[in-house]
Amino acid sequence: MVTRNRYMDMALEEARAAAARGEVPVGAVLVDRTSGEVLAQDGNRTRELHDPTAHAETLVIRRACAERGSERLGGTDLFVTLEPCPFCAAAIAAARIDRVYYGAADPKSGGIEQGPRIFSHPQAHHVPEIYGGIGEAAAADLLRSFFAGRR
Repeated sequence: MVTRNRYMDMALEEARAAAARGEVPVGAVLVDRTSGEVLAQDGNRTRELHDPTAHAETLVIRRACAERGSERLGGTDLFVTLEPCPFCAAAIAAARIDRVYYGAADPKSGGIEQGPRIFSHPQAHHVPEIYGGIGEAAAADLLRSFFAGRR
C-alpha cells in the first residue's frame, strides 16, 4: 500500500500542477510493474494544447508508448486522480495496461464504475484490474476547490 500511495501522491502533484495551469486538476502516473520505474507522468493539458484528447491518462499513455516503441503497455499500472472517462478507458484497454488505480469516482463523466462502464461491456478487448478510492479524499478535495473557485 505504501508504494501505491507514493504513486498516487505523484499523480496528485501532477493534478495540482494542472490546476495551477488552469486545467481541470487530474494527474496520472504510469509505472512499470516489475521495476517500479515511473514511465510517464503528467496532468491534464486540454486547454494548454488546444486538444480535447489531452487528458492526463492519454498523455502518459502516448509518452510511454513512444518511449517503448510499441502501442502496448503490458506490465504497467496506471495511477490517476479521477476515475477515467470513457475515452480514456478505451485508450487504457487498447494499450493493455494491467491495473488502474484511481482516486475520486466521477459520477458525471466516469467510464469505469460510473456511466457506460467500458470494461464491463462484452466487447471489451482488454479488462485491467481496477482499484478505486486510492487517495480519494485528497483528489476529491482538489477537484471541489478547483470548481468552487470557478463558480
